[in-house]
Amino acid sequence: MKEIISLIVEDKEGTRLDKYLSLELEDYTRSFLQKQIEGGQVTVNGHVQNTKYKVKLGETILVTIPEPVEVGICEENIPLDIVYEDEDLLIVNKPQDMVVHPAPGNYTGTLVNALMYHAKDQLSGINGEIRPGIVHRIDKDTSGLLMVAKNDKTHLALSEALKVHAITRKYHAVVHGTFKEEEGIVEAPLGRSTQDRKKMAVVAGGRPAKTHYRVLETYKEFSYVELTLFTGRTHQIRVHMKHIGHPLLGDPVYGPLKNKFGLTKQTLHAKVLGFVHPTQGYYREFNSELPKYFEQIIDKLRKS
Repeated sequence: MKEIISLIVEDKEGTRLDKYLSLELEDYTRSFLQKQIEGGQVTVNGHVQNTKYKVKLGETILVTIPEPVEVGICEENIPLDIVYEDEDLLIVNKPQDMVVHPAPGNYTGTLVNALMYHAKDQLSGINGEIRPGIVHRIDKDTSGLLMVAKNDKTHLALSEALKVHAITRKYHAVVHGTFKEEEGIVEAPLGRSTQDRKKMAVVAGGRPAKTHYRVLETYKEFSYVELTLFTGRTHQIRVHMKHIGHPLLGDPVYGPLKNKFGLTKQTLHAKVLGFVHPTQGYYREFNSELPKYFEQIIDKLRKS
């Protein structure tokens, strides 16, 4: 079934249609959205427009997403670290190196493959065959807690809670440098980098993004910090910390090319996840232990 995404222009007036869509629909590349525009699959107030059309406040944009190609995602008996489970949802502690959902060229070994084996047909279908049950994501090289919905009602409730910033999400990270202040807020809009479309960056006219940081420990050249998300943009923590001069230790995309520990993956862990349970009606909060490699890094820094 084709998916139709509806957007109402609330800001970024005067932005090109293709750029506006790429900022609003982060799951799709700009080239894909340009093809949809050129193919007449995007309308503005009921009229087909070209990629250079400048959007206006209050306009309604409808984007038709083609039916996904059947790729035969299979269930796989991959061990899962399940922190909590009931008839409505699961909380999973994802290890570093595991991709959340299948993508072209990578249809096995993902969290979704493992979930399909564990939960069988008890996963929400809102995100289709490729992402059943997946409410939100974390990067492949980021470890930690994820919510998984078992039915559409729960999925919609959790998605709405994310939309209105009613989910507690706290990450722990080791970053380069030391801070003058023990805590602070980074509020800077994010969008695709104009130099590299695979990267995100702080850009004028990007999507609003807000991150709170709190220093837990300070070392000679690094800091151990807790980061709380107010919004959940792609690569938000990694880009925001780079923006203020404290890129994540080991980050191969936004950090220094080399680091003293020889890491090639960011030290970032989704440690705390809290929300009002859609069915039970009361607040639940979950906390996961740091991965072993992360604890070893902190131990070395404490002794240095």
